Amino acid sequence: MDKKNRAKFSAESLVVADGHDPMGVLNSLKNPIFQTSTFMFNTAEEGKAFFDQYKGADTLEERNSSLIYTRLNHPNLTAAEFRLAQLDGAEDAAFFESGMAAISTTIMTFCKAGDLILMSSPLYGGTDTFIKRTLNHYDVEWIEFDSESTQEDIEQKVLKHPRAEQLKMIYVETPANPTLSLTDIGMIANLREDLRTNGIEAVIAIDNTYLGPIFQKPISQGADLNLYSATKYIGGHSDVIAGACSGREDLIQAIKGLRTTLGCMASPFTSWLVTRSLETVALRMEKQASNAEKLADFLKGHSKVEKVYFLGHLEEGTAQHAIYQKQQNSAGAMMAFEVTGLETEAFKFLNSLELAKLAVSLGSTETLASHPYTMSSSNMNEEDRIKNNITESLIRISVGIENPDDLISDFDQALNQI
Repeated sequence: MDKKNRAKFSAESLVVADGHDPMGVLNSLKNPIFQTSTFMFNTAEEGKAFFDQYKGADTLEERNSSLIYTRLNHPNLTAAEFRLAQLDGAEDAAFFESGMAAISTTIMTFCKAGDLILMSSPLYGGTDTFIKRTLNHYDVEWIEFDSESTQEDIEQKVLKHPRAEQLKMIYVETPANPTLSLTDIGMIANLREDLRTNGIEAVIAIDNTYLGPIFQKPISQGADLNLYSATKYIGGHSDVIAGACSGREDLIQAIKGLRTTLGCMASPFTSWLVTRSLETVALRMEKQASNAEKLADFLKGHSKVEKVYFLGHLEEGTAQHAIYQKQQNSAGAMMAFEVTGLETEAFKFLNSLELAKLAVSLGSTETLASHPYTMSSSNMNEEDRIKNNITESLIRISVGIENPDDLISDFDQALNQI
């Protein structure tokens, strides 16, 4: 499909109908898996031209007409990246073999020895560990803020730091894993503008795993980059590990340059799986969000539940509710709740589930329940877990597409085992 025709259609149509040309693959309606490590040149002159064209290829068609080597590019990768960019309203996208590959490659693209990262808190445990315990070996420092911090609070933290002028990235996860605390992306964009007056230039990267690419569009709010564990809602079937980044073309091209060097691009099969899944991501997420609302309402009134963390329950008039209304178009399908008791009672609930599955990860078709304190957030130090309400009694839930009445019945019987 050419640019003129693409302009006629919405992203939700292009993510199904575009991304590859059937005429180039024997009229196969679905893109085949290009399980090859390299691509043949017809002449040496063509090989030279392909290397020149690859460096400056902008369009889907240009990328697919200058294929060289699968570590650089391949048709399954370009199809996946085209589709995600459409949904995110981004200029370009990049896929990786895991969410942490996407996160680490993106951060390392812009941060070098002597630099500083500003990060929201809490972050997913793997990201928190990478920034605090891996990057410190490469002389990259960090400062953090929580969801209650004002723009002025954060700006003062930055300006007081001895490396303030070396701030290169503002990294935000919103909603945060696992308590769903929200950060105002527009406020972060305003902060970045204020910092520019002090000669500080930083890239804004938003981990959009919990709500993207359907329920939250960070680029439209002033972010430069979206980051994803594409294993989650983008993949959506618990059958693929993948990561992604979308955003401004110049930034994505820089990220892809390091991706090529590190060799962490998504393989043909991984790319094919996420391309397949992107066709149904809106349908799945809408059903999951509908189920989550019903389950959260049930949990809120249960005698064995102390507190429910769910965006649809944010109190009107609060700062968090104001961010939710401005920034998102759905409460999504993630929630957490505290059982009455501590680890013993939380484990009793988890071990009693019959329909929902006890497993880490999220965003898939099945409902998943886990214990962040001892599982996905266990690599955070205890002080960070406690200050972010990641306690022994906290259960994280990713709601699937099952019958909601069955889910409610299952949760009810499991809670009543406490």
